[in-house]
Amino acid sequence: MTVLQAVLLGLIQGITEFLPVSSSGHLSIFQNFFGMTGGMRFDALLHLGTLLGIYTAYRRDIREMLLDCTAFFRRGSHPEPDGIPRFRSARLLVLILTAALPLLLVLPIRRYIGQLFNSTVFVGLALILTGTMLYVSDRMARGRKSAGTMRMTDALLVGLCQAVATVPGLSSFGTAITAGMACGLERAFAVKFAFLISIPAVLGANLLALFDVIGADADWSLLPACLLGTLTAAVAGYFSSFLLRYLVHRGRFGGFACYCAFAGCATLVLSFVL
Repeated sequence: MTVLQAVLLGLIQGITEFLPVSSSGHLSIFQNFFGMTGGMRFDALLHLGTLLGIYTAYRRDIREMLLDCTAFFRRGSHPEPDGIPRFRSARLLVLILTAALPLLLVLPIRRYIGQLFNSTVFVGLALILTGTMLYVSDRMARGRKSAGTMRMTDALLVGLCQAVATVPGLSSFGTAITAGMACGLERAFAVKFAFLISIPAVLGANLLALFDVIGADADWSLLPACLLGTLTAAVAGYFSSFLLRYLVHRGRFGGFACYCAFAGCATLVLSFVL
């Protein structure tokens, strides 16, 4: 893997990580068709870079959530005039952790899921499915649930769908959005919640990759390229966060649905032609 390839993959990862188009699917397409093999550990580093970029953009919101949660456990919850408890950020954090629980089911089979990364046919079909889900989500009835009214069972269902979407080509972000709206979440909150629950998922994947690196011989000659690719992913992720903010407010995905369907069909064609 050259430095140029690492930068290009970092750019792809940073732009697509928190958009409903499957960053893993795009990495699979480019690595398989153009021979840009960085390995699963490098892919995990790219995810970490994007996470750092997004944290930089949303550090105030994340800090407020953690402080609110600390205050909740110190002072307890008190009703507001509308009957919904105070410290909504603390409740939101509990919902996020609840949604992360189904990811534990993926751990025993994560190596088998990693093998799907090499199948561009599977990735193409998964991208078409992602586009279909986004198309359906645009036509769902508008929900009314927010952080104060969302149920724990809703969080578990969204988390379960996110766990299924760990396969390459199936957007975990888009899947979580569709599942959230199916549970009756308000459209903008469904987008925000899908983004927030992706943070522990990406962090967990990086911790597992770190353990893999510690337990195996690493090719240290690739370290400069890996670090540069990670930095590129961080910077691209930071700037793509502004597009994520736009998605939170607009909450419609017709363009992404068409793009995923086209990308999936093109991937299938190339898989049989090349």
